[in-house]
Amino acid sequence: MVSFSHPALSATDAVSVNGRTYRKPARPTVVILADGFDPAYLQQGLKDGLLPNLARFHVQGFMGTARGVMPSFTNPNNTSVLTGTVPAVHGISGNYYLDRRTGKEIMITEASALRCNTIMGALSQAGVRAAGVTAKDKLREIIGYRLKNGIVFSSQKANEATTANAGIDNVEAFVGRKTPDQYDPDLSYFVLDAGVKLLERRAADLFYLSLSDVIQHTFAPGEPEANAFMMEIDKRIGRLVELGAIVGVTGDHGMNDKSNPDGSPNVIWLEDVLNARFGAGAVRVICPITDPFVHHHGALGSFVRVYLKGDPGQLGAMMETTHVLPGVELVLTGAESAKRFETPIESEGDFTVLANRNTVIGSAAALHDLSGLKGRRLRSHGGLSEQHMPFLVSAPLNAAYRAKAKRGNIRNFDMFDYVLNGVDS
Repeated sequence: MVSFSHPALSATDAVSVNGRTYRKPARPTVVILADGFDPAYLQQGLKDGLLPNLARFHVQGFMGTARGVMPSFTNPNNTSVLTGTVPAVHGISGNYYLDRRTGKEIMITEASALRCNTIMGALSQAGVRAAGVTAKDKLREIIGYRLKNGIVFSSQKANEATTANAGIDNVEAFVGRKTPDQYDPDLSYFVLDAGVKLLERRAADLFYLSLSDVIQHTFAPGEPEANAFMMEIDKRIGRLVELGAIVGVTGDHGMNDKSNPDGSPNVIWLEDVLNARFGAGAVRVICPITDPFVHHHGALGSFVRVYLKGDPGQLGAMMETTHVLPGVELVLTGAESAKRFETPIESEGDFTVLANRNTVIGSAAALHDLSGLKGRRLRSHGGLSEQHMPFLVSAPLNAAYRAKAKRGNIRNFDMFDYVLNGVDS
């Protein structure tokens, strides 16, 4: 392992971001956001002895469970980890939303909805060399928000990175292979391999590496493909630690089987149900899981927002009709949802619906293409059942953070706090 020696930190070695103070890294520090990192994948891999490097986190560092933000989707949780706060502050509460002002449905693929600074951005402005690599290009602008002299690119579009737009060029040659297909597990391996290369060259001091969940959407814990994926991730994490980095690993959401016993998706077509009951065009159901990576889940998750297009006096009856549907776990007004889940009120619908652990909710059946499942069982997320994920730090926590962790209620967006403030270098 590479060793580092640094002078004691002073007041100028910290920055304040969204109500928290973060120390500048005293040694290379890497935060890994493992998309779809359900605790069952870690538990199965540890049980089977497949993850020796992550197993050492338990012995030499810290291993716990964290709670993410709702809805349990990629964009809100990556943004919360990057900002250290909740969607009500940073402004992003889905992958996809309805703009009430314009009536347009918008897929979030850039940073225009971001309302606050990021930890990476603030630290880079204070002189910290930062690098972000994401599997999904839709996160690239958010990761790179106000990053000064940083390196930011996606493995999905690695071949498009240039010094002007990414702080680096010839990424394919740098990593040693071609840009992966967006549904290839190499999309995640490429991210970690790029992180390793950047660390080997001491190109940055603070890293954010965000992976893809295509494997978790397709294979359950313990299946050979899931085991192979986790082993490859573990190997690369081990290399980052070997190179002397403090490494923190958490997730954006869990993952559960959402299929019927016969293997067909267990779906509530809510827009169809409500329009049949209350009249054609009575509602529009928005599925915030919708993003450019739709083949493996068909835009079906366990959290939707419902917008009334007709008589607002029907709200109570619609909510009651929805509440009694098999598979529905929770129905809240938009105001209740914003308060409970700490989301921007303007991003909420007239009411919010959450499905249980084994159910997803769609809009209208005609609007969802499930051909990408290719006959496999649907695995998805978005509900309360997918709100928890592992929270691991490679190095021992100091006394203050051991006590903090013992009190519980760790959030996935505490990760930068733990790796920057909770480890004595």
